[in-house]
Amino acid sequence: MSFKDKVLKIVKNIPEGQTLSYKKVAELAGNKSAYRAVGNILNKNNNPDIPCHRVIKSDGKIGGYNKGSQEKAKLLQKEKAILV
Repeated sequence: MSFKDKVLKIVKNIPEGQTLSYKKVAELAGNKSAYRAVGNILNKNNNPDIPCHRVIKSDGKIGGYNKGSQEKAKLLQKEKAILV
């Protein structure tokens, strides 16, 4: 399984109302230093079954989103997400 496939599988399994950091997703996918690659993979994802909005920065800030940061914030707020 490619790194990209691992990332998408991990993100797909983040439960509603929870988040993971880009760094944690990279670590779970097997390369803890590839957090920028995680961001690039998620930025290019258009599959609505992959909840990319549940991946945030390690410092707790929301970070980027391919549909805009405001939309990401709205989705996280709607889910009452726990920011970790």
